[in-house]
Amino acid sequence: MPSLKDLKNRISSVKSTRKITKAMQMVAAAKLKRAQEAASASRPYAQRMAAVVANLAGSMGEGSSGPKLLSGTGKDNTHLVIVLTSERGLAGGFNTYVVKEARSLIRKLVTEGKTVKILTVGKKGREQLKRDYSDFFIGHVDLSDVKGNDYTDAGIGLGTEVTQRFEDGEFDVATLVYSQFQNVLSQVPVAQQLIPAKAPEDAETIDLKGAIYIYEPSQEEILETLLPRYINTQIISAMLESGAGEQAARMTAMDNATRNAGDMIDDLSMEYNRARQAQITKELIEIISGAEAL
Repeated sequence: MPSLKDLKNRISSVKSTRKITKAMQMVAAAKLKRAQEAASASRPYAQRMAAVVANLAGSMGEGSSGPKLLSGTGKDNTHLVIVLTSERGLAGGFNTYVVKEARSLIRKLVTEGKTVKILTVGKKGREQLKRDYSDFFIGHVDLSDVKGNDYTDAGIGLGTEVTQRFEDGEFDVATLVYSQFQNVLSQVPVAQQLIPAKAPEDAETIDLKGAIYIYEPSQEEILETLLPRYINTQIISAMLESGAGEQAARMTAMDNATRNAGDMIDDLSMEYNRARQAQITKELIEIISGAEAL
């Protein structure tokens, strides 16, 4: 049975831990508000960009070759899987769920006989995947220098790198795996195809009401310019979604840790009081026994 001193030290230690988790919860809550606002603000632009790409691609008609970023290489042999996670831990299962989704996709592709290449974004995903798939790694993007929710430079840099690798013939299909922010309690891991560029199925389309548009320059030239920007936009939007999800998951995890620490303090305090009462009772018995002996 632990001594009173040991119990007192444990209670003090857990109280210190509770202060830390409470502070981290409050910091995550403050960051979540800003991250959620940034993610929400980016959605209309990303959705509108997807709608423009969808309408331009649809207006080209069947048989049009189109830009390579849209039509692809004509092959499906080599896949690039981009795994977007956080730089820091202490966020519950946030990173684990994204990595699980990425593992499922990688296993499926390997089973189908595809060549898989992995590009990780964020340290936590790299740490978890390198144990099994280190031979598949071709690059890593460090997000530790990102300040606040300004993912513009990181997103454009990643988009430029992915586009250049595609143009160099390093892969045929690129898929981005990240966590999509739903609400404070729900972050859903998704796998979104980036290349060949594919607008979401729910992308808004414009009803031309029978009108015919003449493009100047041509649709192909517009898409040549627009598609790299579209890819950059999707990546930046995914980073903002992931950032909001990370803070929500961390806030929830720290709230649970604070509650658990409080429960542990209550249990240890009860154990301490029982041990102290037993010790006092024992001392009283010894005193009474000594008095009776005299």
